[in-house]
Amino acid sequence: MKPIVHMALRLSPQTRLMLLTGIVLIAVSAFLSDPLTFTLVLGLSGIFLCLAGLIWCITHLALRRETRTARGVAEFVQHDSANCYLTNTDGIVEYQNKAALPDGDEWQGKPLADYLKRLFANPSAVLFRLQNKTLTAGSALEEVITRQGHMRLSVHLIGTRHFLWRIEEIEDTAPPVRGLDAIHLPMMTTNTSGTVLFANDAMKTLLGQTPKALGQVFVDLPLRHGGVHTIDSATGLISVRVAAIDSVGGRREIYLTPNAKPDGTGEANWTLFQVLPVPLLKISPDGKIVAHNASAQDIFDQPIQNGVRLSDLVEGLGRAVTDWIADTLDGRGLLHAEVLKVKNDDHDKYVQITLSRIMDDGKPALIAVLNDATEFKTLEAQFVQSQKMQAIGQLAGGVAHDFNNLLTAISGHCDLLLLRHDQGDPDYGDLVQINQNANRAASLVGQLLAFSRKQNLQPETMDLRDTLSDLTHLLNRLVGEKITLSLIHDAGLSPIRADKRQLEQVLMNLVVNARDAMPDGGEIMIETKSRILSGPLERDRAVVPAGHYVTVKVSDQGVGIPPEKLTKIFEPFYTTKRTGEGTGLGLSTAYGIVKQTGGYIFVDSVVGSGTTFTLYFPAHERPLDAHAPIVQSAEPKEQSDRQGDGVIMLVEDEAPVRAFASRALQLRGYTVIEADSAEQALDILEDETLDIDLFVTDVIMPGLDGPTWVKSALEKRPDVKVVFVSGYAEDSFSDDQADIPNSVFLPKPFSLTELTSTVQKQLQ
Repeated sequence: MKPIVHMALRLSPQTRLMLLTGIVLIAVSAFLSDPLTFTLVLGLSGIFLCLAGLIWCITHLALRRETRTARGVAEFVQHDSANCYLTNTDGIVEYQNKAALPDGDEWQGKPLADYLKRLFANPSAVLFRLQNKTLTAGSALEEVITRQGHMRLSVHLIGTRHFLWRIEEIEDTAPPVRGLDAIHLPMMTTNTSGTVLFANDAMKTLLGQTPKALGQVFVDLPLRHGGVHTIDSATGLISVRVAAIDSVGGRREIYLTPNAKPDGTGEANWTLFQVLPVPLLKISPDGKIVAHNASAQDIFDQPIQNGVRLSDLVEGLGRAVTDWIADTLDGRGLLHAEVLKVKNDDHDKYVQITLSRIMDDGKPALIAVLNDATEFKTLEAQFVQSQKMQAIGQLAGGVAHDFNNLLTAISGHCDLLLLRHDQGDPDYGDLVQINQNANRAASLVGQLLAFSRKQNLQPETMDLRDTLSDLTHLLNRLVGEKITLSLIHDAGLSPIRADKRQLEQVLMNLVVNARDAMPDGGEIMIETKSRILSGPLERDRAVVPAGHYVTVKVSDQGVGIPPEKLTKIFEPFYTTKRTGEGTGLGLSTAYGIVKQTGGYIFVDSVVGSGTTFTLYFPAHERPLDAHAPIVQSAEPKEQSDRQGDGVIMLVEDEAPVRAFASRALQLRGYTVIEADSAEQALDILEDETLDIDLFVTDVIMPGLDGPTWVKSALEKRPDVKVVFVSGYAEDSFSDDQADIPNSVFLPKPFSLTELTSTVQKQLQ
């Protein structure tokens, strides 16, 4: 046995750095005159030199142990019948056994890839892939087709710096899988790159050779499962029907049925199809199943009886199955796959069917090649659902923005009319009704924004126990006398940060739904609990990151929700209640509020036993807010009656909103300069003699948006304050607003009082 090439021990970068640092410190100490500093620097240099020596010794001992291990492995494989090579991390051969010596007489010190170039092209990629896999898993294995035949490459990690490679030739014998020796149909196995790994005797006889790749067999790639293809056989070009099924490890098993014609017709030997591991049905021209193999029976839960119609087994084509069969017999839609739903199945199961014509005893018939498409349809449904929810969310946000503009104009002009009418006026009641209904419409728009997660939140740090205590009286009135409301709190409950008003809406909605699910009475339980997730929680296609959470469970003993409806209950306008009893916005609103707060909501339900909604909120460790934020106090109302003083530039592209806002501000004594676009506003500001105290601008406008034109205007007028108004949420442009000093946000729809009080606060 030739000695293993010993790798020269080189200093690691860390060792070299410590050694160099120690030497530099020694050199520096020579120039120091202060004894204390000299002692400290010299001692520090000694520490670095000792660490460098210690690391060198540890590395040297580890290398010696690994070298002994490598020598032991080399002695073990010295007489192995397979070619064995020991390489380092750079792929350089350090040892080869006796079996490898005749093939490559002195490969020690040379790259293993150079030796493998004699066997197959691009060996570096194969070696790199296997070596990386070995570093992760400890070993790797791959079979390749080489110029000398079928080869198996295996590699094992030895220590941390060596790899043992075994290269052995494999005889092309049929694997004992599914009784392939008994199958007289031409069959072969391929890998993902189209290389033929195995071909049975029938395939070799048909082709007149042992195939190496699909390109040598088929003229018209790529393959279509159930399709008719042309192959280059021993007797010339012939048409065959192909059945291709996926196997383990990315492999593919391909079966050929000869005697097919290019148009899909041909005499069929049905007895051959019985042994195929591919689901097949034989269908008569009138749509009846006259034969099937065992693989086809595995797809359907109910037994397939000869004479049953295909339409009795599947549905969902969008037209009669008999019409589809007739079109196929007439040559229309040949080999076009259709996905249909299996009938009389407890779960949603889908099957992909490809029809093709054959001649059976001189009469036309159809062969149906089946594939289980349940997983594909499930993924497709999830994708469509995701796209639909995203589209609805964008639509809801856009509709809410437009409605907010309309409601601002309606409620604003109503406020202006109320200023000119007192309670004794006959029209006062009608104006109040207009104002109240506008507020109700604004609440509905808020629900749409909540679903699309674009509403304005006023988060505060709160204790859920206090929130539920304040809400208990109202909840008891909502559930009525037949139902008992129970609250269970965790003594060590952490605070959370959320919008209290929106969170109360979520809880009330869940309690009302629980009440409606128990018409005969029962118990609703609300339980709060602190929970620490040590790892991510995955369920319902959502992943809750690890961390500290506060959970809220709302459980009932009601009728429950069927499994097929559980995935739809958070969709907008979807309701399980009877017509007229629900809008379908409650749970979608709750979902939007919880997600916008940074939480998660899950549902568990058993029909006849009840439903439990579980909410996860991130725990907030900061101290509780001393006082909840006051949305509107008496002070702004008093200020709103005062006469203002200042010049305001109002930029709003919606004419009704601009008209209301301008009149409201002028009534308070302000001078208002109007602009219907950002470009017009910048043109007006070209007049340097014009003094402006405040910008009131919409955020979203055609052309330049609000933050963009304001930033440009503030370059010459840095002291002007800003009020942004928008029908979208503040979060949609919060990053832009953060760059603008002395700016506040006023959401639409706003009232006359809210507008004037906000302006007064900014000008103070």
